[in-house]
Amino acid sequence: MRVWPGRPYPLGAHWDGRGTNFALFSEHASAVDLCLFDPHEGIEESERIGLDQRTDLVWHCYLPGVNPGSVYGYRVSGEWAPERGLRFDPSKLLVDPYARALRGSLIWNDALFSTGDAGVDSADYVPKSVVVNEAFPWGNDHRLRTPWNQTVIYECHVKGMTMQHPDVPEALRGRYLGLASQPVIDHLHQLGVTAIELMPIHHSVSESLLVERGLTNYWGYNTLGFFAPDARFACDDSGEQVNEFKTMVQALHGAGIEVILDVVYNHSAEGGHDGPTLSLRGIDNSSYYRLDPDDPSRYRDTTGCGNTINMGHRRALQLMMDSLRYWVGEMHVDGFRFDLAPALARDLAATGHFEHFFSMLQQDPQLAEVKLIAEPWDVGPGGYRAGSFPSGWGEWNGRYRDTVRRFWRGDPGRTAKLASRLTGSSDIFERRGRAPFASINFVTCHDGFTLRDLVSYEKKHNEANGEANHDGSDTHWSRNWGHEGPSSSESIERLRARLQRNFLATLAFSQGVPMISHGDELGRTQDGNNNAYCQDGPIGWVDWNLDARRSELLEFARTVFDIRRNSPVLRRRGFFTGRPSRPAANPDITWLRGDGAEFDGADWHDRSRRHLGVLIDGAATDDVDERGRLEVGDTLLLVLNGSERPCSFQLPEIKTPGHWVMIVHTALASLGPVSSTALAVPSHTLILLRYEGAR
Repeated sequence: MRVWPGRPYPLGAHWDGRGTNFALFSEHASAVDLCLFDPHEGIEESERIGLDQRTDLVWHCYLPGVNPGSVYGYRVSGEWAPERGLRFDPSKLLVDPYARALRGSLIWNDALFSTGDAGVDSADYVPKSVVVNEAFPWGNDHRLRTPWNQTVIYECHVKGMTMQHPDVPEALRGRYLGLASQPVIDHLHQLGVTAIELMPIHHSVSESLLVERGLTNYWGYNTLGFFAPDARFACDDSGEQVNEFKTMVQALHGAGIEVILDVVYNHSAEGGHDGPTLSLRGIDNSSYYRLDPDDPSRYRDTTGCGNTINMGHRRALQLMMDSLRYWVGEMHVDGFRFDLAPALARDLAATGHFEHFFSMLQQDPQLAEVKLIAEPWDVGPGGYRAGSFPSGWGEWNGRYRDTVRRFWRGDPGRTAKLASRLTGSSDIFERRGRAPFASINFVTCHDGFTLRDLVSYEKKHNEANGEANHDGSDTHWSRNWGHEGPSSSESIERLRARLQRNFLATLAFSQGVPMISHGDELGRTQDGNNNAYCQDGPIGWVDWNLDARRSELLEFARTVFDIRRNSPVLRRRGFFTGRPSRPAANPDITWLRGDGAEFDGADWHDRSRRHLGVLIDGAATDDVDERGRLEVGDTLLLVLNGSERPCSFQLPEIKTPGHWVMIVHTALASLGPVSSTALAVPSHTLILLRYEGAR
């Protein structure tokens, strides 16, 4: 084997057409060995090459003739001194943190764990890194740059979305290529989706406790490779998963759908101090992880997963930034949702520089134009930081979720809070020039009940997870409406169907960016499991078999999001002001009581009030077409009754001649012109009316 010096940058393994350059950072290592494996079997170690070149703490070499498909790993030597944060063990084969693809599965074995003694070789039990050819015929593919105010996000799992889809070819179900198939694209188009947010597709592994119970980490929030598409979703793991992922992105872009990745940079799959040595721990533990300053043998854990990546170290920060640039530049993705985002900058929160960390990401030329979304909480003290991210970021709005759930559940004192959530949560985000799109609105997501279960269960039913139902949140703000789980009562099922329509309509008609959780539009159930992270089966998969009620729900979802798409006043770029949008015009928004009068201070503080009307002037839009002309829309009246009792609602008088037309009614099938001056609004009902001028 010829060995040339090579270069220290870029990190990782890069093929240039003649050979491959290998580069690995380790500040505290005393030696680094590059191990090559039989490219056909990927099991037997065929070459071991000691790297004698070290530049700027990067160990490197160039191997002529090493081509794409070659399989490799590293062994790193140094001190074993956990009390000082050093955990080197050359008996452990390590995954290259910059590997573009991984081959093989993690097999749990005692050999994975370092003890400081002469260890057992772990090579037979860990995935191997793969050299890839990054060339791909992208053609004219490009990022779509859909404006935030026109964005509708659909959160989904690559496998769960298609495993039971009858129209997706069986060989493609559960794969990247299945997600990009025409039946799925047609469904997303009909629903009005402009972006899919994929649950983690970075290569992940399942925890040993799950494997012992015969389960897997289905969701994938346990990353091993920050550059590698997860081989679980590919037809094979020879490196083709890279091209299959690119093909998926290309097909979705061709259909006008952006691709956003849910990324986990806050922790890794190596877990706590007693976890396995798979990659970063053995490469340079004290550089890559946050250690407990009082006991460096242990980690500072603000993720609940055993460790936290040390973004305060320049090389750990570089790992994240290089990964993000790779997924944008090479894989053409359109944005990211950062899992447990505060954990990335927790050390900066106390100094007042928390926001600066996230502003830094936006300074990168490749990241400046993609969508950046934060999950604005972690499990550390003071971990809920909604509204703390800089201008340009979106944030999952947990307060929107809770307020909307509690209003439709019938809780008192929710009306004033609901008004804020309907209008983009200005009380949280209207600071430092932020806009309504800062609020990523959702009622359900992967974590918690599905929409169907939200109206069917009041307690979690997670027995299938094997944790004695102790896992998962106990705070749901759900209601079963008279019976826990499926009911034979037609009246209960009708009410549940209405509540699901209420949630979908509220989401569609709220300012901000709506996010639908996969299958909610189909009435998907997880049988009351609110933590299906380990359910790689029917509980976690979308059921595409539609009965009459589920078909009606799907058609309703398509209708309300079509109304949103065609109503500029429902997707404003700026917050409402309560003032006229132009001279001699009506206020852009007016809050109405059932008697037709405007809300006053006492109304906002009336905890017993559980209904309200929202009048939005048709000229209140601030959206413009390509020539800068306002896209003036229709005047709309939204009426919501979250109480157990019906109410009467006086329709407001509009100065211009015309009449009100009912376009959405969650309790009635019949729609059309309204002849009376007052509406009879049933309990638990949402109504949307459009004012049409005289013809």
